[in-house]
Amino acid sequence: MEDLPYGRYAFFNPYNLALFGGGVVAGVASGHTWLSVLTCGAEAMWMIFAPDSKVLRSLWFDRSLAAEREAENRVRCAEKVNRLAPPDAARLGRLVDQQNAIERMARENPSLGVAMLGPELAKLDALLEDFVDLGLNASRAETHAQTFDFSAMNRSWKQYEAQAHAHAAGDPRRDIAEKNLEVLRRRRARFDDLGRAIQLARGQMELIEQTFQLLADEILTIASPTELGGRIDELRVTVDAVRESAMTTEVFTFEEEEMRHEHR
Repeated sequence: MEDLPYGRYAFFNPYNLALFGGGVVAGVASGHTWLSVLTCGAEAMWMIFAPDSKVLRSLWFDRSLAAEREAENRVRCAEKVNRLAPPDAARLGRLVDQQNAIERMARENPSLGVAMLGPELAKLDALLEDFVDLGLNASRAETHAQTFDFSAMNRSWKQYEAQAHAHAAGDPRRDIAEKNLEVLRRRRARFDDLGRAIQLARGQMELIEQTFQLLADEILTIASPTELGGRIDELRVTVDAVRESAMTTEVFTFEEEEMRHEHR
């Protein structure tokens, strides 16, 4: 269960700190110890009941939590955008321009209620984040794919294949040769997995771009916010499937690195 920081919000806010600190200091400075004791007692009662208050959560704490998470999300997204390859960063910039055009035209469409548009248009932000994630996954896979030296792998394959054929079953030299051949087979399979993951991610990035263009083409004729949201949701389902595939490939890559270390 998530540990929500309601206690932190109750204590570390300027109003509470000012009243608590002011009361204690005033009691000490004036020589009225009872004032400091009363202030500490009031603070203890505040910290016991305030974090669990439904009214305070609704009016104050939950809003503070939402603002904090939004700020953290902006920082996280900015960090990811900064890691994008320059060509992908340029594509993202064009998508943001397209998003602004879609939002402007959506508000100009008399069939779409402005009040209902907010949640549906917010889904475009999620698609932009999907685009960034796909770009990062593709770049990682492409970078790792470049580490494969097929000439060296082919030389190793011929060497260990010859050793496996040259020695009888049970010979330790044949056993180690067969183990190396198995590692080489798995490395080739991982390279193929990387290739598929790259094609999926790059294809999905293009699908997001094409969908933004399609929404811009059709936004003036879309009849309801639900129709707009439905199209975006459908695309996100596909994106999530690609994301799962990319995560699987990352696991494969990790396993391969472990095998490479084990056989050095």
